[in-house]
Amino acid sequence: MSEEMECARAFLRQARKHLQEEFMPKIRTCVESLSEEQIWWRPNDKSNSVGNMVLHLTGNVRQWIIAGVGQTQDIRERETEFSEKGPIPKTELLNGLESTVKEALAVLEKVNLGKLLEIRHIQVYDTSVLQAIFHVVEHFSGHTGQIIYVTKLLKEEDCRFYDL
Repeated sequence: MSEEMECARAFLRQARKHLQEEFMPKIRTCVESLSEEQIWWRPNDKSNSVGNMVLHLTGNVRQWIIAGVGQTQDIRERETEFSEKGPIPKTELLNGLESTVKEALAVLEKVNLGKLLEIRHIQVYDTSVLQAIFHVVEHFSGHTGQIIYVTKLLKEEDCRFYDL
């Protein structure tokens, strides 16, 4: 196998690992530690609750990986991810995100390495498959950090994700 193909395979493996083994466990820990009321708390009308961020990640992963990379129908309703005020039970939120990530991981497992530079139209963008995957991983990372921050703010304790 060529060095380029090994690099592509490593990229996909790392993308799956970040989503499944780094970000999802942190989000699950945070959401499970919060009360239903805390999940829907917003500091102001211009900010999103943890619940909104979980819905948003679910929609983003579905649109960019499952529909965009996997070339299935895009059914996202982005505005409702932010307008929702809850309460949607945390188990329902987590199950929705986890099943979406699981479906996305299956799509990533099947990506043809030779098509990573193929252009797809996702949302309003023309982007390569590689860029779409990279977008989802960095986007997921950013919102994971926000969810951790809100959890620390509301719980007034460290989440203890890093015990160095």
